[in-house]
Amino acid sequence: MKRLLLAAALATTATFAIAAPVTYKLDPSHTNVIAQWNHFGFSNPVAHFGQAEGVLVYDAENVAASSVKVTLPLSGLNTFTAKFDEHVLGSDFFDAAKFPVATFHSTAVESAGEGKLKVTGELTIKDNTHPVVLDVTLNKVGENMGKQPTIGFDAHTTIKRSDFGVGMYAPGVSDEVDIRITTEASVAKAK
Repeated sequence: MKRLLLAAALATTATFAIAAPVTYKLDPSHTNVIAQWNHFGFSNPVAHFGQAEGVLVYDAENVAASSVKVTLPLSGLNTFTAKFDEHVLGSDFFDAAKFPVATFHSTAVESAGEGKLKVTGELTIKDNTHPVVLDVTLNKVGENMGKQPTIGFDAHTTIKRSDFGVGMYAPGVSDEVDIRITTEASVAKAK
């Protein structure tokens, strides 16, 4: 009888340990933020925002207790054309010398079906803050090659760039910008 009670107690403890929120740190080398827009109907260029930094808290049993906070240093912006990088980072658009980062922090996380989430949050670019809703897919939870607990997500949203003070040439250059994100985040190893 004592063994049965001990086994039940251990199983209950293990269940609570798994259900607890887990804090992950974004892996910048496995995180991509891609923005795409239409250029006067001729093409659909993209820009990559690299060097993302951030923290994800994920609670599989209570997704509403989950959260995300991300900083995108604009120094990591790459349009794949050096001259255009300079233009986009200049005062006509991001004014990165004055506003060197964009940030996102969640205000609500909710389930949207099996492996799907809606993450509502505040996006700030050039001191302009507006609500954004990310449609998120949970790709995988497990161990990475270094045996660290790791989680991976893809997300999508569309924003109006004029809301954030980067609306030059709209509507010829589309005001709507499609944002796609893929990220891996791992639990930091204890030192």
